[in-house]
Amino acid sequence: MTGVARSGVAVAAPAAGLEQLLQRQIPLARAMQVAVLEATGDTVRLCAPLAPNINVHSTLFGGSAAAVAILAAWSLLYLRLRPQYPAASIVIQRHGMRYNRPIQGGFEAHAHLAQPAEWPRFLRLLARRGKARITVATTLEYDGAEAAAFSGDFVALSGV
Repeated sequence: MTGVARSGVAVAAPAAGLEQLLQRQIPLARAMQVAVLEATGDTVRLCAPLAPNINVHSTLFGGSAAAVAILAAWSLLYLRLRPQYPAASIVIQRHGMRYNRPIQGGFEAHAHLAQPAEWPRFLRLLARRGKARITVATTLEYDGAEAAAFSGDFVALSGV
């Protein structure tokens, strides 16, 4: 099943299908109890509870924060690429994370393209060279405010 995001980009099976994929194919997502709240070609919103992701200070473990941010960013690219490139591999090349305040409960991760205008260039490179790189940003929100910010460069390999 595909849908069309506000950006006009066709996307693969939204939220329910994405959550099943993450739970089935990425054991860490299942262990962290990651759930999909929204999945479009413009944004992916994931959430996770504190309990399976807690650290010794009774706040969110930094590794869990980074993992959920990466999962949200990867999921966005997966949804955007799947209709045109169903065999594409998407891998993270590098990332950075800024932590603004402790997360003391369940939280959300909102992923979006860092520069949406780069998408057509990304697709042209992927078609021409079989690989392309793009930056995705994810904001972690807790208690209605930004708690952390992620930026990651992802490489897609067309698989054809």
